Amino acid sequence: MKKILVAILSMIFILSTFGCNKNEKNLETYIGESMEEAEDYQLFPTIETSYVGDPMPYYEDGVFYIFYLEDLRDGKVGYHPWSLYETKNFYEYEHKGEVIPYADSIEKQDIALGTGSVIKDKEGVYHAFYTGHNDTYQPKEAIMHAISTDRLTWTKIPEDTFYADETYAKDDFRDPYVLYVEEENQYWMLITTRCGDEGVLAKYTSKDLKTWKDEGIFFKNDMGTDSNLECPSLIQYQNKWYLSFSDQWPDRQFHYRVSDSINGPFEKLEQELIDGNGFYAGRLETDGNHLYVFGWNGTKNRHSDSEPYNWAGNLVVHQLVQKDNGVLVPILNTSIEEKMNLKLQLEPVSMTDTVHRKKNNYKFTDKEYEAVAFKELLGSYRIECKIKDFKDSEGFGFVFNMGEDMTGALNVLFNIKNNKIEFYNSEHMNEKEFESNIDINFSDIEEMDISILVADSVVSMYVNQQCVLTSRMYMSQGMPWGIFGIHSKAQYVDMEIYK
Repeated sequence: MKKILVAILSMIFILSTFGCNKNEKNLETYIGESMEEAEDYQLFPTIETSYVGDPMPYYEDGVFYIFYLEDLRDGKVGYHPWSLYETKNFYEYEHKGEVIPYADSIEKQDIALGTGSVIKDKEGVYHAFYTGHNDTYQPKEAIMHAISTDRLTWTKIPEDTFYADETYAKDDFRDPYVLYVEEENQYWMLITTRCGDEGVLAKYTSKDLKTWKDEGIFFKNDMGTDSNLECPSLIQYQNKWYLSFSDQWPDRQFHYRVSDSINGPFEKLEQELIDGNGFYAGRLETDGNHLYVFGWNGTKNRHSDSEPYNWAGNLVVHQLVQKDNGVLVPILNTSIEEKMNLKLQLEPVSMTDTVHRKKNNYKFTDKEYEAVAFKELLGSYRIECKIKDFKDSEGFGFVFNMGEDMTGALNVLFNIKNNKIEFYNSEHMNEKEFESNIDINFSDIEEMDISILVADSVVSMYVNQQCVLTSRMYMSQGMPWGIFGIHSKAQYVDMEIYK
């Protein structure tokens, strides 16, 4: 490893000595294994032996402690222990491994662990509240409790376990989220459950984190469906209260609501989604200055791009910015942008004849299909550009596994007519339904700022500080990528790529 790094540093010195811009390196200098060894970014972490399920972030003293359900896929009766990542910057993660195991017997309530949350009490003791799930039990789900002094070693307290009463669905009683409400000098717990045919969040309160009182329904599903509201969080940020959850069906997306009061009412804003169905189980957490949402991007069956999503995959974290009206919008994480600052020379390897190019600017000319292909890359990289003059386009976008015919099966399409950004895991965009999408009102936009992160077969595209679309793309690694237009006059301006 050290020899490789020394060799790369030597190449950088030689290039700078002979007149290259010190912040811009030739793409051919960093290829294959050498490029991968030179970088150590973990933008979307997971480990080789398992996958990241529902994250449960907790922040303290400059560190985000990201507890999560570890999906081992090992065929054992028990499943989903809690494991832990730690990060200070969102591009370096330390994996601490399993911290709360599932039970060792099918006879126990927590033979499978479910989502929960972590909080520290006034004495400095950490409390984890989690779902105990057992498919052979009636009821199947319970709220359970464990404590720790170091966040790594936990002691379960089975006598604190409690179940739903007759008000709520006993088999849907999970995902506890706990916060301390200073004005009331007590703790609140929000629980995902059902009341009749409705998905609801129930509110419980406690003075001691041991006994809990049912305070009734805190929030009802307001989406026009009967879906459960999974993985809730409730957090104050810049004088607003944000309630978030993910719909278990039919869209499987992260939602949020906003209020001036912790007691609501919580308003559904016009822009209430930040990402598509490639991002699930989002939980909000803040370091006091910045707000983030932590979720996961699922793997796919047989690790094939053409297959549907599985449960669990890679951790995905979006930074959120609050607008004046309380709207939250995702942006490229500022710490990642600052770290990934090595600009590579971006030269097309092929273009259709009608594309007009001037340096790093590309203009389509309203033909049936036009495209520009760029060299394949491995590892972590980010793409930056602006797009303008797109209003009269039928469609345009990015392709991440471009073949010799200048098309590919991994396409992000800006669908101007439908006011959507769509991801297709098929080259037949006019014949197949998109796999993921996010709404955006193009009529209000004259120019779009685009930032794309590509790493570990995950692609997140941030658009204009309005939305992000996260997708699984296995073939985004080691394949040519490019831009395309369909009856479009769109201009891609100032295209750059960074490692």
